[in-house]
Amino acid sequence: LPAGYAVGWGGQFEHLGRAEKRLYIVVPLALVLILSLIYLTFHSLRDALMIFSGVLFAGVGGILGLYVMGLPFTISAGVGFVALAGASMLEGLVLVSAIRDRMSHGMSKREAIEDARLSRLRPVLMTGTVAALGFVPMMLSTGIGAEVQKPLATVVVFGMACDTLLTMLALPVMYQIGRAHV
Repeated sequence: LPAGYAVGWGGQFEHLGRAEKRLYIVVPLALVLILSLIYLTFHSLRDALMIFSGVLFAGVGGILGLYVMGLPFTISAGVGFVALAGASMLEGLVLVSAIRDRMSHGMSKREAIEDARLSRLRPVLMTGTVAALGFVPMMLSTGIGAEVQKPLATVVVFGMACDTLLTMLALPVMYQIGRAHV
């Protein structure tokens, strides 16, 4: 470039850069706050981390959803991951609460896990299904604004489906392996 000229990005790309910088602060802060609240609820870091594993379960589904649908990671997808984090941990919270309740009433850990899985299957499925189905129209949209809606909705739909499945399969195994009898 000749002297006195410079190249700079503007418009949507500039907005993307600013929003990305904010997300690097807001997302970890939100996750730490959620983990802290779960710890304060159960007074057990191990239980809090098991519930928090829902974020990882859902994250796998969200990333897979973006890949399957051929969508890039955008700011709206990032917002979808934040929303997904809260909803996904709710399923783990329901299951771990039920397990702890049964153990406090004298059931062995294995019995408590099996009984809680069976009795909490419907609430966990309903939580995941309602959260995911609400976003299906946005995920399938093709009209004006679809480029903003689709990534967010795709992350939530695929993330909740993956989280629901893994919460009912992997979380009980983790609880059996990782938590000493109370």
